[in-house]
Amino acid sequence: MGKIKEKVYDWKNRLQDRHMLSLVVTLVVVIAVLGLYTYKRERDYRQTAENEYNMAFFELVDYVQNVETYLAKSLISSTAEHGAETLTHVWREANLAQTYLAMLPMGSEELANTSKFLNQVSDYSFSLSRKNIYKEDLTQEDLDNLRDLHKYSVELENTLNQLSADMNDGRIKWGELTSKGSSVFAAQVSNISKDSFNNLEENFHEYAGLIYDGAFSEHLTSVEKKGLTGEEISEEQAKQIATEFIGQEKIKEINSQGLSNNTDMPSYDFYISLNQEKDKQNTLIISITQKGGHVVFMNYNREVQAETISQERANEIGINFLNQKGFPNMKETYFLKQSGTVTINYAYHQQTENGEVTIYPDLIKLKIALDNGEILGMETTGYLNSHYERNLPEVKITKEQAKQSLNKTLDIRSESLAVIPTEFQTELFCWEFKGVVEDTEFLVYINAETGKEEDILVIRNTPNGTLTM
Repeated sequence: MGKIKEKVYDWKNRLQDRHMLSLVVTLVVVIAVLGLYTYKRERDYRQTAENEYNMAFFELVDYVQNVETYLAKSLISSTAEHGAETLTHVWREANLAQTYLAMLPMGSEELANTSKFLNQVSDYSFSLSRKNIYKEDLTQEDLDNLRDLHKYSVELENTLNQLSADMNDGRIKWGELTSKGSSVFAAQVSNISKDSFNNLEENFHEYAGLIYDGAFSEHLTSVEKKGLTGEEISEEQAKQIATEFIGQEKIKEINSQGLSNNTDMPSYDFYISLNQEKDKQNTLIISITQKGGHVVFMNYNREVQAETISQERANEIGINFLNQKGFPNMKETYFLKQSGTVTINYAYHQQTENGEVTIYPDLIKLKIALDNGEILGMETTGYLNSHYERNLPEVKITKEQAKQSLNKTLDIRSESLAVIPTEFQTELFCWEFKGVVEDTEFLVYINAETGKEEDILVIRNTPNGTLTM
């Protein structure tokens, strides 16, 4: 015991030595720094992995949604050519969904069933697309199988959406799944998700054998800007146009950002401070094209108070605004509500001897505040790219003839003529039929000159708007 005390006193005396104390302090600091560095590296690694898993999961959700959408389209496609195209999309999207599913850190039986289902969808749709390519009609059994696959894909999509909600609420953590496996998954996932997966497991083994832009908005650019008319203007002229468009009485200050040349339509950009503006960061942005002085873009992000304006009233305000700004004959097509605003897509309607024709390429978007009806945003890219008075061809396929080529299960709710753009920068003159099959709404486009089925869109009616896919 006495020797231990001597050693303690000896250690205490050594610590009183300045050099020894410095050495100990340095050692403690080094250990602390290494510990913090290791902890930070580990935390960064976990965060990187978490981000990668999140990315893979949300990509999986998107591709499963696309699989469901294309399967729905395949159910009402009435031509072998369009059926082959649609089923090829199913095959591709299912393969991509499998790729991202494999990136997730779970090996549960539920995911094995999901992978099996996606593999079956991929293989089966590929085989049916080959039949279509060789002009072989699908049998009733083929169609029944596609209907079953679509039903299961809807259930899978709903389940993944619930899993997404579980993730957002913090009930599922990828890091714990990686280290502890599917037992943690079973403990963390909500009862709704577990029930959904149980239903999927029962269903899958029975089968052995997807700010919104609206429809056609991805094809709204062209080399020839048909609606971009007029001579080139100066920056000062553009500033005057912007001032008149917004209203001099509303403007506190306007600052030019110069000419943007690296865009599809070179334009002068201006930042505007408004008189009623409370937050200095909420600046109105407006772009005026160098050619012709057209407003191509305008946006103002302000806080929207309680919603007091209906969708119908917002649409009326939008139509009146477009008429005042020199855009007549525009009619609402699709809309999306978010954060107290509604974004409405308006397409040009041309009067012809065959009646009114919806010109989908001539598109304008408006963002309208639902507290007071103020126009907060505008985009005219589609209209400036495409608008002109078209000399439409003769309708060679009557409406009744066009109906004959529709899928017999389609319950038609409306019918009209329309011009739709293609991915090849061309336009097609079509009969547009809106109908329903098994509670799913569709738009089917039959060429008014040839009778060919050109396109099918799925309509999604959500609480926040009407979308197309």
